[in-house]
Amino acid sequence: MRNELTIKNDDLLAVVEEKSLGELIRPLVNEIYLFDTVIAGTSYIKDPSVYDALEVNEKLSLQREDNKFDSRAILILNAQKQKLGYVPERDNQVFSRLMDAGKLLIAKVISVLNQGGYYRVRIGIYLVDY
Repeated sequence: MRNELTIKNDDLLAVVEEKSLGELIRPLVNEIYLFDTVIAGTSYIKDPSVYDALEVNEKLSLQREDNKFDSRAILILNAQKQKLGYVPERDNQVFSRLMDAGKLLIAKVISVLNQGGYYRVRIGIYLVDY
């Protein structure tokens, strides 16, 4: 018995060679909807034009933050890594525990409303499962 890899399907090899690892795994990724909420702290963002650029269904990153006001703080960032605000403190207990346990969570924009200079950004939070 030999310990070598044998390619039986040249077409499969061609597909694998042409695609990146992310493209190969993408069909195996499942985004599980968990909750919807609004982004907290939008009135404290120095450049509110970041909200004007948001689009419905745009994916946002969630990142734990060492924060003296909230030990469970979860920062919300756009694709350019610009700060948009936080998951509200009242909503972040379970999500922070999931993230601390190594789970990947993302957010998606549901709606963006400009209410006289105050932005109300509604998001859905998803667990990314592989």
